Order: sequence, then C-alpha cells, then structure tokens
Amino acid sequence: MSGTKFKARKIARLLTVALILLPVSLATYKQNVATATEPTFISATSESGSNDNQDEELVKTLPGFQNGTKSVNGIKLHYVEGGKGEPLFLLPGWPETWYEYRKIMPELAKHYHVYSIDIRGMGSSDKPTTGYDKKTMASDIYALMNELGYKNIYIAGHDIGSTVAYAFAANYPHATKKLAMLDISHPDNNMLKLPLVAPSGSYDESNPARVKFPWWWAFNAVPNLPEQLLHGKNLDIAYNWAYDYLSYDKPALTPQEKAIYLAAYAKPDALRAANDWFRTFRQDIDDFNTYKKLSMPVLGIYGSTGISDLGPFLKENTRNPKVVELKKTGHWIAEEQPEEVIKQFKEFFR
Repeated sequence: MSGTKFKARKIARLLTVALILLPVSLATYKQNVATATEPTFISATSESGSNDNQDEELVKTLPGFQNGTKSVNGIKLHYVEGGKGEPLFLLPGWPETWYEYRKIMPELAKHYHVYSIDIRGMGSSDKPTTGYDKKTMASDIYALMNELGYKNIYIAGHDIGSTVAYAFAANYPHATKKLAMLDISHPDNNMLKLPLVAPSGSYDESNPARVKFPWWWAFNAVPNLPEQLLHGKNLDIAYNWAYDYLSYDKPALTPQEKAIYLAAYAKPDALRAANDWFRTFRQDIDDFNTYKKLSMPVLGIYGSTGISDLGPFLKENTRNPKVVELKKTGHWIAEEQPEEVIKQFKEFFR
C-alpha cells in the first residue's frame, strides 16, 4: 500500500469517528451551557460534605469566635463561642443553625461570653433517633452548662430554640438567671385549637402585613412523609418558600445565607431530626401542663407579622415578663432587626 493511500484511509476513519461523536459532543455542550447560566452555591441537592467543614469557614467571618463541642447526655453538641463575661446561651430554630445569630454575636460578645448552640438534631450536633421532646432537649443544654463549668446562665431562643429555652427555665429555674424568647412560645393547649383552614389573606404576597399561617407545623409532624417528599431540589423549593414567606416585605436572607442553611438540612438524618422537633409537640404540651409559672425575668420579642402568640402566652405563664413587638418585622427577628435585638438584649441581660 502506498503512503498516499494509507494516509487517505486514515483520514477517512478519523472523519467517521468524528461524525459518530459529534451529536454526543453537541449534547454535552448544550448541557454545559445551560448549567453555566444557573447560580452556583451550596444547595440541598448536594447531600455530601461535612457541616464541620462549613462551620470552620463560617466562623472565620466572626473574629474572636471559635467552634467547640461537648459530649452530653450521650450525644455531641456543637456550639460557637466568643467574648467575655456572664454566659449567654443562644438557641436557634427551624430551619436554621447557630449561624442565625451571626449579626448579633460580635456586639453581644463585648458584654457576655456568647454561646450559639446547635441544639439536638441541628447542624453539626448529633442527630439521635429519640429525645426531641423539649424537656429532654432542655436537659441537653443543662448538661452542657454544667460541662462548661457554669451554675447558671442567661438563655435566649428563637423558634424551636425558644421552646427549648422555655423548657430549660421551667425545669431548671435555679440555673436560669433570665430568659428571652423570640417569636415562638412553648407548645400548650392553645396549639390544639389551631385552625385547619388558613385565615383570609394569609398568602397575599402583595400585603407585607399579612397574617402568617404555620401549616408546616402539622406537615413536618407526619411520620416519614416529609422525608420522602423533601429531598434534593424539593427541599430547596419548600425551605426557600418558608424563608421568604416568613419575612416581612422582602426576603430577610440572601441566596448565599439560605444555601448555608439548606446544606445543613440536606442529609436524610438532618431532615428527619428537624421534623422530630415537631413530632413531639403532643408530648411537649403534656409536659407544659406540669410546669409552674416562671418567676425569673422573661423577655419576649415578636415580629408584627410573625406566627406568634408570644405576648398573651408570657402574660399568662410568667410572673415578670417584658413583651416587645417589632413593627414591620417578620419571623427572622435576629436577622431582620439585629440592632433592635442587640439593644433589647443588652438592656434586659445587664
């Protein structure tokens, strides 16, 4: 075979291969272009990775703070601490983590030793299969307090963290110097009277002052179903809706901040644990009916468009409450109104 004929056949073979691969290459190119137009951030669709690694990066944005863990009640609790002075424990709520207090922690650390704690089932803390009634979760915080060497503390909570903080004060009044609750009361008999049908205007997006309807309290409590439905992109959609719905007139969280929280709830055990906070409400109500009226100073802060009955609850169940309503504020109080929360906390916890 001459060199010319060999080269011709070789070129023909290469052209044939190229024609076969061309459709595949074009399809891949189109897919890459489509993907490149979407924003890139941590998403619930990625169920790998470590909360510990995320915490390390987030703590770097808060000079003077550091990660910590303690083993208490047979589980590991994660927290971020910083500052000097009397201990102030901050308990976050659903669906967030210790990071929800990032805007108030640096200023509070000038006056207190601040601990923002991932409660049982949250963030980098352990996610056991039991123990999500608020009385048990309060015992976690009490054990952590003892492990850190304190006899009593200031304590504040938001959302689910608020219910745990109340349970802490009810079960350990000797260890509670003062209690602050943000937007949510402890489950009580009034929860059994919540309507099945949402009040008129609850979903009117044009009205920032609309009444919010917490339908997810019931949905999250259904056994197994939320975990089957809310994974990957579905979790992104549902939780992003909640973040925006519970804000006042605009999203209180940036896409990046939402992505941080979504990543913390993306894994199956994290979602299951978070839903278990709601599945124990019936037990929480029964426990509440055994509690005495709180006698320590209590501060309640709620948003004008939140989902709270916090004012009436505190007036009925505590002896020394201070109740503050923040106008034009939704559910994410420490993120929507950080300066006002700092002001109220510094006045109250002094």
